[in-house]
Amino acid sequence: MTYAQRVAHLEVEGAYATLARAQALEAQGRRIVHMEIGQPDFPTPENVSAAGIQAIVEGKTRYNPPAGIRELRAAIAEHAGRQRGLTLDPAWVVVGPGSKPGLFFPTLALVEPGDEVIYPDPGFPTYEAMIRVAGGIPVPIPLVEENHFSFDLNVFDDRISDKTRLIILNSPANPTGGVIPLDDLRHIAEQAHKHDCWVLSDEIYSRLVYDGVRAHSIAEVDGMLERTIIADGFSKTYSMTGWRLGYTIAPPALAERIELLITHAAGCTATFTQYAGLEALTGPQDFVERMRAECQRRRDRLVALINAIPGVHAQTPQGAFYLFPNVKACGLPSKVIAERLLDEAGVAVLAGTDFGPGGEGYLRLVYAVSMEAIEEGAEKMARWFESL
Repeated sequence: MTYAQRVAHLEVEGAYATLARAQALEAQGRRIVHMEIGQPDFPTPENVSAAGIQAIVEGKTRYNPPAGIRELRAAIAEHAGRQRGLTLDPAWVVVGPGSKPGLFFPTLALVEPGDEVIYPDPGFPTYEAMIRVAGGIPVPIPLVEENHFSFDLNVFDDRISDKTRLIILNSPANPTGGVIPLDDLRHIAEQAHKHDCWVLSDEIYSRLVYDGVRAHSIAEVDGMLERTIIADGFSKTYSMTGWRLGYTIAPPALAERIELLITHAAGCTATFTQYAGLEALTGPQDFVERMRAECQRRRDRLVALINAIPGVHAQTPQGAFYLFPNVKACGLPSKVIAERLLDEAGVAVLAGTDFGPGGEGYLRLVYAVSMEAIEEGAEKMARWFESL
């Protein structure tokens, strides 16, 4: 059977493939330490869950406007604007079922077949997938480990051109945990103006930063708000991965195009889920700080344990909840290392190449898991690496 070219290239995400293999081993009675799936192990805050349940009890289970309920759009505009030092109107906000529509739909709205799109390598697999579905030409830019895994700006300057329609940024980043320095954002902004292109900034981890670091948005740079799309959501910050609630912030004319894509692709986002999101933004924020502090504690422990393994070293990530250790000294491909760690050591991690060719020589470990899992997983990894 043949398929349209726009979907022929699509592949399963590495995280889901590894999870399936790990679960198959568990079904055989094996004990597996899971460090592959990028979601917090914290439960959704009780007040947020209660608000969603109450909305169902009150019958808020029907259609709503495709761009989202008025109250949530207003709360997002106020919250997101205050976080970034911007003044935003609700007309800039489109609510979606998860943050992926905030990545996919702006790309579909802006990119014509043949347009070039710059994106990070290694980076979230959806970036390349959505570029190709839109008919665009993917232009990967390598990330520099020594610069907090920010773009190699020399390569960026080399590859950006008047054919560039869109630049995709992710800070804090998946899979590296890197935060793009403000000076780098200013450099990227200058080039975006020069070549008259848009920037799509994936900021889903923007509140999960450590050691006093701030993840700046490129929208804060002078003159960039009108050419920037921000994708964000509730999954990571409020541990709401299964609620499927995200949002896009974009200039109103583009926001209207994104709303139309939501209309025809999904209709709208679940109403009761949006009331849970409204409570998340307007209710107490102490949960976010507790989770951030605990993730930092777990990060510090995992960094120490991994860096104690001969031949393995890891930069301390500034944000998100991923460690991206360098395993090049082992002399094996990342995919082989990840597969053998699962099969032989019982630790599920991802190969850096699950995020693009630039991930060769690295692994991705999730530290949004219990401290017990971190200790056990790192111990098993240490024994395996020492046996090589």
